[in-house]
Amino acid sequence: MSDNWQVGKKKSSGLAKVQERAILVGLSKKRQSKELVKEYLDELEFLAMTAGAKTVKIFIQQLDHPHPRTFIGDGKATEIAEYIEDHEIDLVIFDDDLTAKQTGILEEIFKRKIIDRSSLILDIFAARAQTAQAKTQVELAQMQYLLPRLRGLWTHLERQRGGIGMRGPGEMEIETDRRIVRDKISQLKKKLVKIDQQNQTQRNNRGQMIRVALVGYTNVGKSTIMNLLAKSEVFAEDKLFATLDTTVRKVVLGRMPFLLSDTVGFIRKLPHHLIESFKSTLDEARESDVLMHVVDLSHPQFEDHINTVNETLISLGVDEKPQIMVFNKVDAYREKNFDKLLEQEVKDQILSELKENLSNQYRHPVIFVSALKKENISELREMMREEIEKQYKVTYPYRIKHF
Repeated sequence: MSDNWQVGKKKSSGLAKVQERAILVGLSKKRQSKELVKEYLDELEFLAMTAGAKTVKIFIQQLDHPHPRTFIGDGKATEIAEYIEDHEIDLVIFDDDLTAKQTGILEEIFKRKIIDRSSLILDIFAARAQTAQAKTQVELAQMQYLLPRLRGLWTHLERQRGGIGMRGPGEMEIETDRRIVRDKISQLKKKLVKIDQQNQTQRNNRGQMIRVALVGYTNVGKSTIMNLLAKSEVFAEDKLFATLDTTVRKVVLGRMPFLLSDTVGFIRKLPHHLIESFKSTLDEARESDVLMHVVDLSHPQFEDHINTVNETLISLGVDEKPQIMVFNKVDAYREKNFDKLLEQEVKDQILSELKENLSNQYRHPVIFVSALKKENISELREMMREEIEKQYKVTYPYRIKHF
């Protein structure tokens, strides 16, 4: 993808409209189980599908450490190159970040576009961004991703023999572009500060109301739950990162009003510069009184997802806030894990024990729901009402009398 970056020129967001045929490449490192590697690559395939690519084949290379030149080793690179020639592949997607040198070498071997996990996520973010804040955050992350990879844009100079008169201008062009990118990063950061100040003013003008922030792994159903609770039409789709922009709605349960906000979903191996760029979007989580942590119960690795979200919450300094853990897609969990001949009483008993175990493990109130089937949504509303009333008594004790 390095050849696609052009400093100072506007890029088109998202992958091409025509569906590209892609192969995925992952590295199985020492002490990593096959199940974990498969889980990573399944997620990468979902990311590729979200961006508009069709996965044709997945390659896994077992190495203790990434190969410094080709990431996957020369033998595996040759094997993939032969497959590409025989199967009309347009795109090669790696599950880990590549250096500029590795990308350049692999493009020479494959003669195809190379994308790593970070650039794929950035591509999806660029296609999804709607507001000025989200677009600025994505552009900042793109510039930060580009800066250490600029040398790859000038490799055509290295291919020319003779050297005299060539190396100097090449280096000058690289330094010029670095300066342009650094200036652009500085401008974008200043722009984000202004947007953050405007958002802070908006938050201050919302009055004295308890705030609840929806957090969770990407594609767990946060936006669907928000639509049910707020009776609004927030964009929801079965794709990763359907929501980038924070949406805030006023909700009233009984006579108890509060503000409910939806936030960008988290994901494993999220690029560091992307987390830094999007921290301002997560200010809603920072300033909330209650966190509603939504989990996809039907996902085989849902506990890993919980850990990823909790690590992000710790980095934001909000892990001590009151939490309600909403385990969504309980209908899909039953379908995947229960035999059809199993008696209903036994199913209920299994779910009850699982719910108790999860509550003891994470030390937060737990509820199982299905946003799609609207199962246990009334119970969720009541659980939220009780928690919000509790927070009002602590934060705004005089207001509770008016409800």
